[in-house]
Amino acid sequence: MGQKTHPFGLRLGITEAHRSRWYAPKALYGELLVEDERIRKYLDKRLNRTPPSAAVSDIHIERTREELKIIIRTARPGLVIGPKGAEVERITQELTYMTGRKVAISIVEIKQPDMDAQLVAESVAEQLNKRAAFRRVVKMRADSVMQAGAKGVKIQISGRLGGAEMSRTLDVRLGSLPLSTLQANINYGFAEAITTYGVIGAKVWIYKGMYGEEPQREEEPESRAAGARPRARGRR
Repeated sequence: MGQKTHPFGLRLGITEAHRSRWYAPKALYGELLVEDERIRKYLDKRLNRTPPSAAVSDIHIERTREELKIIIRTARPGLVIGPKGAEVERITQELTYMTGRKVAISIVEIKQPDMDAQLVAESVAEQLNKRAAFRRVVKMRADSVMQAGAKGVKIQISGRLGGAEMSRTLDVRLGSLPLSTLQANINYGFAEAITTYGVIGAKVWIYKGMYGEEPQREEEPESRAAGARPRARGRR
């Protein structure tokens, strides 16, 4: 039996910062945690599951006493903003009504979608939904990730591949992938393709190099919310 851990959870607090950055007293903590999950599910359904997809990879939530700040990382910022900002205003109003708090949304563009594991996983799942040849899809996506500048990639799909009677697993690995090294910058993503013959899962790991080697990513805004800390570097 394999002993596997989530690449983000393993590095959380060591080389990765939290995706929800706020502090709350014990009585309020559970309520705010559930609210965060509702916000993420709402935005995912609104922006990713409803065509045209806005290719939202990650949602960061920051809270201060006065407002709730939501940072949306997307490869298609134009679809999130909408014509003259109409779409983002509508989303802000709906989230204000849902949470009863003052909401501020900031949008960060992902410059290289091929270097984002979540977007690559969503892309693989979308092509599997269209009944594309699964071996070709996985190989092509892995090649495009390596061409984008990754040091290593692994794409794994599992389920009734090609409509086969028995489910199985297929994976493609290129380059190096040091999953146990805490200083390694491993980006992980997961998506599901809901086909007529069952659900096929797609997992993607992308190795971008060691922390400190590559320049700080532009799309990660500095957090100023209560309880937020700068990215920890861990021990050398």
